[in-house]
Amino acid sequence: MRAAQQLRILSLAAAAVSCALAADAPPPAAGDDAFRSAIARHDASATDPDHAGIWKAATPPPGTMHGEFAGNDPIGLAAGVRIAADCSINWTDPDSRKRYCFSSATSLVVFLDSPHTYLRRARDNWDRTRPGSTPTR
Repeated sequence: MRAAQQLRILSLAAAAVSCALAADAPPPAAGDDAFRSAIARHDASATDPDHAGIWKAATPPPGTMHGEFAGNDPIGLAAGVRIAADCSINWTDPDSRKRYCFSSATSLVVFLDSPHTYLRRARDNWDRTRPGSTPTR
């Protein structure tokens, strides 16, 4: 299974769990007791970042994470526009170890279909999208 497909499945599962928690309804899958036990064990309902369960690792404190392209979304840059991202949604290239920040999960999912193509286009457009730069076309 491709990484993008896995991410889509995980995103759908997380959305289903969030909806179930918000509605205080049973989760969509069997094993209600195990699910509620996991919530209690990981303290998933906590608002304190130090005790926020699995999500605490996914949400960095504001201003603490930085990515390539000055934190702009590579999908936006590939299209020729700057879209600022806060790096709470990010991807690290396993080859270069560089971090890229995304403005939405949808942007990341689209990016993962062909990361090297989007990065090449983003790099090509990076200089053209800087304030005060002149297009080279």
